[in-house]
Amino acid sequence: MILEALGSALIGLALAWATARRLPHRLPARTLVLATGVGGALIGAFITHMALGPGSSPTTLVGALAVSAALLSLLLRPTRRLHRRQAPA
Repeated sequence: MILEALGSALIGLALAWATARRLPHRLPARTLVLATGVGGALIGAFITHMALGPGSSPTTLVGALAVSAALLSLLLRPTRRLHRRQAPA
């Protein structure tokens, strides 16, 4: 369980770091992104571990990756290129 938690935290940190490095203009502060990545991975590992039980470490890490990616995607801001035209009155 400890190795799963450590592995999932490292996966979340790596994913958050890669996201913050690739899309800095569309994300809030880097500390928030890194904390969200690690926290999401730990929550994902906990949920997956409780659902599947002990003994499925690779699947637990995949669940951690999925939840971390989902939470990081919620932090993304839309690009400025999307301008909507107002309908004529």
